[in-house]
Amino acid sequence: SLRVNLDMGKAAYGWMIMKDDNIPGTVVRTSTIPEELGRLVYLLTDKTGTLTQNEMIFKRLHLGTVSYGTDTMDEIQSHIINSYSQVHSQNSGNSTSSTPSRKPQSSAPKVRKSVSSRIHEAVKAIALCHNVTPVYESLAGVSGETEYAEVDQDFSDENRTYQASSPDEVTLVQWTESVGLTLVSRDLTSMQLKTPGGHILTYYILQIFPFTSESKRMGIIVRDESSGEITFYMKGADVAMSTIVQYNDWLEEECGNMAREGLRTLVVAKKSLTEEQYQDFESRYNQAKLSIHDRNLKVAAVVESLEREMELLCLTGVEDQLQADVRPTLEMLRNAGIKIWMLTGDKLETATCIAKSSHLVSRTQDIHIFRPVTTRGEAHLELNAFRRKHDCALVISGDSLEVCLKYYEHEFVELACQCPAVVCCRCSPTQKAHIVKLLQHHTGKRTCAIGDGGNDVSMIQAADCGIGIEGKEGKQASLAADFSITQFKHIGRLLMVHGRNSYKRSAALGQFVMHRGLIISTMQAVFSSVFYFASVPLYQGFLMVGYATIYTMFPVFSLVLDQDVKPEMALLYPELYKDLTKGRSLSFKTFLIWVLISIYQGGILMYGALLLFESEFVHVVAISFTALILTELLMVALTIRTWHWLMVVAEFLSLGCYVASLAFLNEYFGIGRVSFGAFLDVAFITTVTFLWKVSAITVVSCLPLYILKYLKRKFSPPSYSKLTS
Repeated sequence: SLRVNLDMGKAAYGWMIMKDDNIPGTVVRTSTIPEELGRLVYLLTDKTGTLTQNEMIFKRLHLGTVSYGTDTMDEIQSHIINSYSQVHSQNSGNSTSSTPSRKPQSSAPKVRKSVSSRIHEAVKAIALCHNVTPVYESLAGVSGETEYAEVDQDFSDENRTYQASSPDEVTLVQWTESVGLTLVSRDLTSMQLKTPGGHILTYYILQIFPFTSESKRMGIIVRDESSGEITFYMKGADVAMSTIVQYNDWLEEECGNMAREGLRTLVVAKKSLTEEQYQDFESRYNQAKLSIHDRNLKVAAVVESLEREMELLCLTGVEDQLQADVRPTLEMLRNAGIKIWMLTGDKLETATCIAKSSHLVSRTQDIHIFRPVTTRGEAHLELNAFRRKHDCALVISGDSLEVCLKYYEHEFVELACQCPAVVCCRCSPTQKAHIVKLLQHHTGKRTCAIGDGGNDVSMIQAADCGIGIEGKEGKQASLAADFSITQFKHIGRLLMVHGRNSYKRSAALGQFVMHRGLIISTMQAVFSSVFYFASVPLYQGFLMVGYATIYTMFPVFSLVLDQDVKPEMALLYPELYKDLTKGRSLSFKTFLIWVLISIYQGGILMYGALLLFESEFVHVVAISFTALILTELLMVALTIRTWHWLMVVAEFLSLGCYVASLAFLNEYFGIGRVSFGAFLDVAFITTVTFLWKVSAITVVSCLPLYILKYLKRKFSPPSYSKLTS
């Protein structure tokens, strides 16, 4: 009975969550753990796409000596228009000698380039070094004539959309379009750019090295159709690129500055290759790709031979905006006593900046940035320095975290758990899952992980409760999670309202079902012991079945509609959520109280029936069973905190069913099979004595509990009752 009731209850909670208009699009993918939402202590969240929208806006282009922001993009545009108009006038002027005249430049001594030519190179590199494909909607799509689709395609600028695996790349290509250099088509072997003057430049793609989370960079080798020049372009994270580009004095500093503004940075570099250099590289590259052992290592080694002394072109900064209402939601969760950990693959500065702007770390709080450590001694010193600080947020990188966990796992987790907020940056997906398991193992508290991309799946599946957000990165996270939501702000209502209700209701329902079973067992025990332990069943056949189903099922199950606090209150006072994490609604203490209630009531009902009805002893079954049903219905009424019209219907429906069945089930109301069919006398049931004696037994079994409940609410009211009054 407990199993069935709880499973039906959980299905009902899931249905309520999905039907809640305040959190549209929420999907419950598991019907077994809605109560976990009501007692979370740690929330581990991803950053990109979870706290932020994953919609990028190009903000900054830095060339080392000069930096362009959103208000100075028109200067870049004019430089691009000028430089391309010059190139075209030269080309048309000496079309015959254009190829040789460009060659000797590489051997000439290096002259400091003008700003205009550097902008030209940088924008061209951003327009070429990517994995983006322009897509055009075909006009003849409706008619379905595929042969003419190519002809009918609308190659106008309005009809073009870009597709790529990462939103950063699309933003960069859209930006080059806005300053005048447009990517118009791309296939496996070539891509075409349109200059501001409307000329089409074609580049052949010779090799492409895709982005991986290990290398943190991507490269492409292209050949210019008009001049035959071969260029190797590369872009990637500053950590990966700083060792590859030529020596400079500004890259690290500017990356730090941009990261403090909360921008995501990419470093763009290039290297011109001669035909011989490229042929040599290609033969070695193909050789490496054919090797049977350690193929990946050999291929990487060949590519790395190119990645040396590259010319640094520019640094780009892209902003990822916060999602709607992230700040109030994080504030609410913090007030609810939930500790929030942000696990991200981003740079330390970017992560810290987002943590501040999203109010994950409050303005007044100190932030302790854990210095990078590589050895046991360093970790020990750094942990001691951190131990001296009180109530400050911790920011730590994935590598340092690994070292600390290797040598000082217990100490580190203990210290980190006391922090109001923790930010782990440069985390790999496996590290994210490892952190979740550590928290579960060390604290024994409930954890919840929330993310939006494939890299968060391991963390979501490791946590007690996984929440996925359907975002720009596809549905992997939302399909792997227990709950899927459309925006981060919905998590507030999901936990504060639905988590709270599910936990409280399941606790009440579970204990009530136990009480219902125990009380009838107590009565049977008392009955048998009075009759010299004879093995005579007190209630037969249908009465036993009907007791747990028709007579008490609806009122007991209507407890799933009970709520102690209105949803608005629960959201207004998130502090109420703290009480739930202590697990007091369902503990050994409450269970034992219910056991005592069951034994008390079962004993009273049976003894009462035997004492009051000694003369009409043959009717003991009818009497005790009627009192039992009334007691159960009154106990449900006692447990309910907020009445719902369905609860009232359920109470009266059950009572009605019982009264109606008295007329049909007369053969069951005798003792044993001796009194078969003879003893349910309708005349006896309708007498006043029967009615007052049954009422007396019921009152004795229930009144003390009502009095106790009243006193408890008077002298130690629960925190929520102070708000509802």
